[in-house]
Amino acid sequence: MKNNCKFLMIALCAFVIGMTVNNYAISDVPSNFKVAVVDVQKVVASSSQVKALKEDQKKQNQEISKFIDNAKTAIDKEKDPKKKKTLEEKYTKEFQTKRENIAKNYEKKLLEIDKNISSLIDANAKANGYNLVLAKGVVLSGGTDITDAITKEVK
Repeated sequence: MKNNCKFLMIALCAFVIGMTVNNYAISDVPSNFKVAVVDVQKVVASSSQVKALKEDQKKQNQEISKFIDNAKTAIDKEKDPKKKKTLEEKYTKEFQTKRENIAKNYEKKLLEIDKNISSLIDANAKANGYNLVLAKGVVLSGGTDITDAITKEVK
C-alpha cells in the first residue's frame, strides 16, 4: 500500500513538472513570431516549369511507344529464331537504356524545379519577415497564406 502511494506521488510530481516545462517552452515564443502557410500543390500545378516538364515527359513517352512498335515490327519480320532472339536482346537493352536515361533526366529536372520553388518561398518569407513557413495541408488554422504571392512568382 505504501509503495503504491509512493509510486502515485512520484507519477503526480513527474506530471506536474512535465506540464510546467511544457508551458515554459511554449511561452518562450516571441510575440512577433510570424507564420506563413503555402499550398504547395497549387504552386506546383501553376508552375510553367512543371507544365513544360509534363509536356516533355509526354513526348518522351510517345517516342518510347514508337520505339517499341518499331522493335516489335522488326522482330516479327525476322524468321530465323537465332536472329530473332538477338534482335529481342538488342531492343530490350536499348529500351532499358532509354528508360533509365529518361528517368534520370526527369528526376534531375524535378529536383531543379523543387529547388527553384523552395528558394522562391524562402525568399518571399524572408522579405516579408516570416519566421516559419508550413505547408497548408499540415496546418489546421492560423498562419498567413502566401500561396498567391508565390504562384505569381513561379509563373
